[in-house]
Amino acid sequence: MTTPDVTWPRQVGPLVLRPPSSADVDQVLAWRNHPDVTRWLLRTVVDPDAFREKWLASVDDPADHSVVADLGGVVVGTGSLSVHDGEGQIQGDVWRGAEGSLGYLIDPAHAGRGFATAIARALLDVGFHDLGLHRVTAGCFAANAASWRVMEKLGMRREQHGVQDSWHAELGWLDGYTYAVLRSEWTATP
Repeated sequence: MTTPDVTWPRQVGPLVLRPPSSADVDQVLAWRNHPDVTRWLLRTVVDPDAFREKWLASVDDPADHSVVADLGGVVVGTGSLSVHDGEGQIQGDVWRGAEGSLGYLIDPAHAGRGFATAIARALLDVGFHDLGLHRVTAGCFAANAASWRVMEKLGMRREQHGVQDSWHAELGWLDGYTYAVLRSEWTATP
């Protein structure tokens, strides 16, 4: 969502990051349900109508900073940064809206070009510099090396290795990873 704290669109290399529009949904759905994409998602194939409704509703949610990555009029990826309260004791307000959850998807036809890293880097920058978040986390199946490599390139640290904590419809119980980075660490990152 565009708020006083966050403005879109943003140029990130050859990509333009901007909030999703109804015209983008069909482009995303053309690859969102592709087996190369759904293989690594917790929610695999999505119903197009339900996906469209939920995604367009996110544009008005001040805690949801979802974007599409536009490359010359073609949506080649998506990114999300969801803001939520931190965990712990509830005295004061410092914990309210202090954490974020990061996600990204790339059209398989455009994979391997650094777009996931660019999208994630831009959303981390939004989270820490524009929104003042304290911490951002992201997770993936441990077998999804492409995803955890993106997180490591960005300086995120692997904080959790869950042994067989994630059910995969084709592969059974798999290990999962959780990564995180703090604002103080991100500020120090070049």
